[in-house]
Amino acid sequence: MARPDQQERPRCGWAGTDPLYIAYHDEEWGVPQHDDWRLFEKLVLEGAQAGLSWITILRKREAYRKAFHSFDPGKVAAMTDAELEAVLLDPGIVRNRLKVFSARRNALAFLEAQREFGSFDAFLWSFVGGTPKVNRPRTLAEVPAVTPEAEALSKALKKRGFTFVGPTIMYAYMQSMGLVDDHLTTCWRKAL
Repeated sequence: MARPDQQERPRCGWAGTDPLYIAYHDEEWGVPQHDDWRLFEKLVLEGAQAGLSWITILRKREAYRKAFHSFDPGKVAAMTDAELEAVLLDPGIVRNRLKVFSARRNALAFLEAQREFGSFDAFLWSFVGGTPKVNRPRTLAEVPAVTPEAEALSKALKKRGFTFVGPTIMYAYMQSMGLVDDHLTTCWRKAL
């Protein structure tokens, strides 16, 4: 949660005033992430978010962690249909059958990418040349919803069997995992 002294910091407008959203903006969004486990977690959560607000998913993240074995890709890949059906009964998550079952499918594809590239991190970061792409938007209107890199990532993931990885979802994923820095130039995080 955001500390009281953090409340007055200038930040990207989408962070709003919700302490959970502020903490997410200040501590996670746009911070380069290289841990495969965290990359998998966010991939599942971004897919769950499709069509919903991100704050909805943030509020449900702990329930998702419980339902999906703390996002251990090996354990999620091994989940049975019966286990996934049980997850669908959990009111703490978004109970969408396609999204829930996609977690297992994506875990299987994720593990295959790890085997092929040595890590999912190596595969993912290749789409930005291994270094975060730093943009300098002055307003939220200047932040794109999709980029050529996100389109290429989406296409590559779909080819590997991933689902809920459209270009818009993948650009949000790239932003959140720090492959892209889209903090506004007026945001205190831009200076870090």
